[in-house]
Amino acid sequence: QVQVVESGGGLVQPGGSLRLSCAASGSIFSIYTMGWYRQAPGKQRDLVADITSVGFTRYADSVKGRFTIARANAKNTVYLQMNSLKSEDTAVYYCRLTQSGPDYWGQGTQVTVSS
Repeated sequence: QVQVVESGGGLVQPGGSLRLSCAASGSIFSIYTMGWYRQAPGKQRDLVADITSVGFTRYADSVKGRFTIARANAKNTVYLQMNSLKSEDTAVYYCRLTQSGPDYWGQGTQVTVSS
């Protein structure tokens, strides 16, 4: 069994920054991908960024140059540094762990960008 827990969401003004954290625990293999997805009201859940166990990253075009994903393998933890936040970044952000077998999702953390 695997548990995935996000933290770090909140309310921030446009142009501000937030850092999200996601910690995975349980039966985690040595090769896996962890990523962040987001879902705004009435919209589908989309990839924001993900990172493999060897450090390959990919980003949604809408966040390139503003968001950075990083991981601490020893801690099975991934971070999402979000800078220059915009109102359109408002969403529930979910962490996902992908490895051999089923995917695991966290419960989500709300990010609201508003003045």
